[in-house]
Amino acid sequence: MKMLIWLLTFASIAAVGYAAWSWRRRWREHRRVAEERMASFLAQARPAPPAIHPPDPQEKILLEAAAKAGQAGEPGLSVELYNRFLARFPQSAFAPQARAALQSQKQGLAKT
Repeated sequence: MKMLIWLLTFASIAAVGYAAWSWRRRWREHRRVAEERMASFLAQARPAPPAIHPPDPQEKILLEAAAKAGQAGEPGLSVELYNRFLARFPQSAFAPQARAALQSQKQGLAKT
């Protein structure tokens, strides 16, 4: 009879241990899947970076015309051409250069 009680005690302890081990394994798997879902959601929610495309011949012509107008002493025309360039090609590779030149032309226009 004593042997049966000891056997049932060990079996109960083993069953509780197995249940705890199994629960923990499922819990870790559930947490891993939840983290993957969160990472996927955040990746989808993050906006795509703006695409910078290679320069178009029209971009280059418009930018050169604006620069030449500025060099020729026509800051009003230069400002207009830079604004037109930035309106048509806001994501151009030359956009930072055009914005900087536009600011300098506006300052020159304000002085006159």
